[in-house]
Amino acid sequence: MMKQLGIEKLRPGAEGMNRQAPNYQNTDESKANPYPNLPDPLRLNSGEKVTTPEMWWKQRRPEIVEDFDREVYGRVPKNTPKVTWEATSVTRTNNGAIPVVTKQLIGHVDNSLYPLINVNIQLTLTTPAQAAGPVPVMLEFGFGNFGGFGRTNRPGGTNGLARFGGTNAFRGFAVPGGGLNWQQLVLSNGWGCAVIVPTSYQADNGAGLTKGIIGLCNQGQPRKPEDWGALRAWAWGASRALDYFETDPAVDAKQVGIEGLSRYGKATLVTMAYDQRFAIALVGSSGEGGAKLSRRNWGELVENLTGTGEYHWMAGNFLKYGGPLTPGDLPVDAHELIALCAPRPVFISYGAASGRPGVEGTWVDQHGSFMAAVAAGQVYQLLGKNDLGVTDNYLTAPMPPINAALTNGEIAWRQHDGGHTDAPNWPTFLAWADRYIHGPMSKPQ
Repeated sequence: MMKQLGIEKLRPGAEGMNRQAPNYQNTDESKANPYPNLPDPLRLNSGEKVTTPEMWWKQRRPEIVEDFDREVYGRVPKNTPKVTWEATSVTRTNNGAIPVVTKQLIGHVDNSLYPLINVNIQLTLTTPAQAAGPVPVMLEFGFGNFGGFGRTNRPGGTNGLARFGGTNAFRGFAVPGGGLNWQQLVLSNGWGCAVIVPTSYQADNGAGLTKGIIGLCNQGQPRKPEDWGALRAWAWGASRALDYFETDPAVDAKQVGIEGLSRYGKATLVTMAYDQRFAIALVGSSGEGGAKLSRRNWGELVENLTGTGEYHWMAGNFLKYGGPLTPGDLPVDAHELIALCAPRPVFISYGAASGRPGVEGTWVDQHGSFMAAVAAGQVYQLLGKNDLGVTDNYLTAPMPPINAALTNGEIAWRQHDGGHTDAPNWPTFLAWADRYIHGPMSKPQ
């Protein structure tokens, strides 16, 4: 890809573990905003100000999508193949005290144009057995414990969570301190829960780019600079799961939400931004490439995304911004990715940066994500919705205290006092989501 782009050298990313390293991550706020001027989400490329919802939908939003397609996440090919869904098992059991129906599903991707690559999407759907009608569903990007209610605890991806400023926290299956796990919380709300396994259809490594759904569409050949990366491919799979939900009478497909953590938090925000059928999102600790401003010099950087361990998440063109160009040259930034979700509700979740052992650490740049959420608010306001309720601009807005939720608008924020997990924020998310998502009553016993 560097050869295709004519790039001979990339800048090194930040180091998240070794404090003695010359490129150890910056955590000095006075050095954190080398490019303080963000692209204006409400100004057309021509310079004209966007003043009406119609201008946003017909003119400005397509411009922003085009920039993300070309330079950041890549384009989904027009020839993406059809997916045929098969239920491999249907079981009736209980999750806690709640009778449920669980379907194990496989999405068979048509590979007739290139039979050498076989792609299948793994999906689990669990719905309350006694629901009086179709139920809302929260769809999670999860791991491969495909047989049960969710998946085992795993570290935050191939690089491990040590990259997050040294924290050794794991994605908690249960809420810390006991209590219900996220699936039980959702089921108790009268909703269904689903887990899709992104790596079942696109590997989380660069070698996988000639395989999986990206490789299938390219017939096993390497990518071109504008081709999609894994984040966009994972989002494509979530959209195919929603296609299935639209055919399942147990699901209210107009009330399907999306959730994920870390790199899957990035995929969650990309999914929500691109597929307007998703009704709500819980974006967990998404960091660089997700809700964090890429123009920030704090924790993980653009240069980390363009390195050998993470470049496959992004379009090939994105490598330019870790080489001859800088993050300040990006035509878009994370506030505009959040804005593409408008007017639908988005909850941005993080753990604490410091304060005690077991917190999330500084790598994910909680503050830079809060700034992006503030800067996205003007688009929500234009579309008649409420922003975070912060009156300052994104550079001066004070961060809320730990565990204080900003949930009065369609953009919501909460930073819990735990580690690299969104488990402690699920109860707050569900209480906020009840304003927008409504399940049917249970059938009488």
